Amino acid sequence: MKLKKQDTFFICGLLAGSLLFGSALALGRTDGETVVVRVSGEMVAEFSQNRDTVYRIEGVNGEINVLTIQDGEVWLEDANCPDQLCVHQGHIRHAGESIICLPHEVVIAIEGNTEVRSTLDIVAS
Repeated sequence: MKLKKQDTFFICGLLAGSLLFGSALALGRTDGETVVVRVSGEMVAEFSQNRDTVYRIEGVNGEINVLTIQDGEVWLEDANCPDQLCVHQGHIRHAGESIICLPHEVVIAIEGNTEVRSTLDIVAS
């Protein structure tokens, strides 16, 4: 099947639009400032993302997750949940990113500068 001229322009336009959208998302990312730990929706701990920390999180029913903050990156080092998805999720560092352990009802979220977030909300609306 031979592509028509309009098909080629359409495909090139989609690719260019995708590249612009991806670039805007990547440039709009901000490093976080605070790591917030919640168990069953309630905040149990808060840490600076710039300070190296190892913290043992007690989830529901006494289950354990081990949070590590090092060089501005955040990850779960260990967990005794059966699937280990939270451990395999990897490292996060940008505001708005999170790691979730469903079996233990643990959420680790990175929060950023509130001034930046409110400015973006104003522009987006």
